[in-house]
Amino acid sequence: MIRRLCCVQSQSSTFTFTTTTNKKKPVVLLGAPQVSTIVLDALLTASASPHSSFEVAAIVTQPPARRDRGKKLSLSPLANFALERGFSSHLIFTPQRAGDDTFLSDLKALQPQLCITAAYGNILPTKFLDIPPSGTVNIHPSLLPIYRGAAPVQRALQDGVKETGVSLAFTVRALDAGPVIATETIQVDDHIKAPDLLELLFHKGSKLLIRELPSIFDGSARANAQPQDDSKATLAPKIGPDESWLSFDQEASVLHNKVRAFSGWPGSRVKILVADKNGQNKTLEIKIITTRVCTHKSVQFNEADDISFVNGALVFPCGRGTTLEVLELQLPGKKAVNAAAFWNGLRGQKLKKI
Repeated sequence: MIRRLCCVQSQSSTFTFTTTTNKKKPVVLLGAPQVSTIVLDALLTASASPHSSFEVAAIVTQPPARRDRGKKLSLSPLANFALERGFSSHLIFTPQRAGDDTFLSDLKALQPQLCITAAYGNILPTKFLDIPPSGTVNIHPSLLPIYRGAAPVQRALQDGVKETGVSLAFTVRALDAGPVIATETIQVDDHIKAPDLLELLFHKGSKLLIRELPSIFDGSARANAQPQDDSKATLAPKIGPDESWLSFDQEASVLHNKVRAFSGWPGSRVKILVADKNGQNKTLEIKIITTRVCTHKSVQFNEADDISFVNGALVFPCGRGTTLEVLELQLPGKKAVNAAAFWNGLRGQKLKKI
């Protein structure tokens, strides 16, 4: 295991930082998932410019975890990307908590001018926030103060928003409540899914960060940052796996937005009845991958709970007389398939919603 990835979890630190004559301002990035690599890539590219005033001094990420159904310990996507870009393993920190004394001692030794968070996922205590003179800034994928919390993109799509954006804000102890340095607004496509929207927003957020770094370093960003109006704040709480079930009592547009929002994780699931030619029924659980609100006004169902197949899509009757087209789906333990392949595999069996 990489020494720096482990030593922050030991009782004492054995790592000695070397002094340097490089006068570039040290910056520390905190993150973990794949979208964090977008920010690191932008920072490394910008810092390589001969006119750059900063360097990426360290990476802080989540400890190695068991991924892929509990197999061997794996580094976070950010740690892996940093190593691929030639980043020193000794400067990749993996504290269990951002308030761990050993970690804070090592962070202070780096004398970071600025810390940047990009989907880090851990609470930052005051003793962390007090370390960098230029503060800690967060790339948050919403237009603050709306959608504060762990799942801003997912909750925005679930609500069916037509507009969203990304905010660059100073970090304070209250959740996503710090003064906003800058924002960028985008229009939301009716069919974009959460992973794609999240990636888009972090690309835009990275550009926003690079643009604003000079003002953050010279202090003008803090002087000009806009306080958030807490009265307009909305919350975007963490999504739980129990939320993944779809209820066809709801309107098709609500279900379509939920499928988009929960794409990736935890996904959207339904249980349906499969009736064979002998009248025997079995329950089948499927994961819904891609949908659209049905545009066919004349879809006929023999019974209220029947699921039809029309023009390459499974058509589900939903609340208030609406219908939802399922274009892609997945059976447990199987690869995702299009609706036509699934329908052909039924060999004449009928489907009913539960």
